[in-house]
Amino acid sequence: MEREARAKGTVALVTIGEFARSSRLSAKALRRYDELGLLRPALVDPLNGYRYYDGTQVGTARLVAWLRRIGMPLAGIKEVVALDAGAAAAAIRAYWAQVEAETAARRDLATFLVDHLAAEEVEMSQVDMDRGTLGTLGIRYAAQSDPGAVRGTNQDAAFAGARLLAVADGFGERGAGASTAAIDALKPVARGAVRGSVPAADLLNALEDAADLAARAVRDAVAGSGVPDESGTTLTAMVWTGSQLGLVHIGDSRAYLLRGGELFRITHDHSLVQSMIDDGSLTEDEAASHPQRALLLKALVGGPGQHGPARADVQLQEARPGDRYLLCSDGLSAVVDGTELAGALGAADGPDTAVRGLVALAHAAGGPDNVACVVADVVAL
Repeated sequence: MEREARAKGTVALVTIGEFARSSRLSAKALRRYDELGLLRPALVDPLNGYRYYDGTQVGTARLVAWLRRIGMPLAGIKEVVALDAGAAAAAIRAYWAQVEAETAARRDLATFLVDHLAAEEVEMSQVDMDRGTLGTLGIRYAAQSDPGAVRGTNQDAAFAGARLLAVADGFGERGAGASTAAIDALKPVARGAVRGSVPAADLLNALEDAADLAARAVRDAVAGSGVPDESGTTLTAMVWTGSQLGLVHIGDSRAYLLRGGELFRITHDHSLVQSMIDDGSLTEDEAASHPQRALLLKALVGGPGQHGPARADVQLQEARPGDRYLLCSDGLSAVVDGTELAGALGAADGPDTAVRGLVALAHAAGGPDNVACVVADVVAL
């Protein structure tokens, strides 16, 4: 039987031990991948259960081994090995771009922790002096959501209040409900972020809890749809504490800061084209017309996602009098460049004028998508 098992037609078969050595996978791993349906043997001896593999499977086995070395979950590997070479390459690029985005978020958090701990060494008298100089701060704000000039429905949501600024860009069958649910989930957290009730050291934890609440709210909002993973929303939100703005961000909506006449983007898009810009394989101009420019690496979706639930970025932003913040969906940022944004924000005499002017700019550029924007000014009271 063994001699017969080692030849299948004209293809020579090898034992699991030989195949393990050539593929750099252990026999234990091969048995596990057989059970999962990831890498089936070519033949299993019905009498003794011995597994045999043919030479054409070595390439697939080595790909599995390499994907495990970069940390790809088994569910993702199972999808990749079923694709042709071009599609598999695209899937691996998307996976690794997501890993790099998550690494960048951890790097930003580490930087914050270093700065936060270093700041604790400042003498309390200096802190008190700074507070006396700055005085009491507040925010003035305005929000607008618009369907644009092309879309028949509006899945974007925008909200501005005394404690919460937020935009969300819904997508899929239940995108409108997802964007609204994500923002609504943040409102109770924002109401609790009053000066003194959430110490600065605890605010990051509060923001992560808020992001988790938003994720659950989105899952509930799209539950029952045909393909829940295909409905969801981006979310970019800021919680005002009286002296700081805590940022929650996932997807490709954006937050900008206009300070001293200069416009700074303070969020990083979780998109495939952004990852390609980051690694130098795509320019900003090329990204604008890339066929996969709308492909998100991270968003709040109805299901767990291909590689598990996505985590939002969280960070803190120190507020200064005169700061002007813009939160917007890609219905604005994708069609109005940074120079125009800076000009419109700098020229507006207040948040209401600013949001109206920004929506008008999106329409002037063709208004191909829904538009959501929030503008908030930090003022001394």
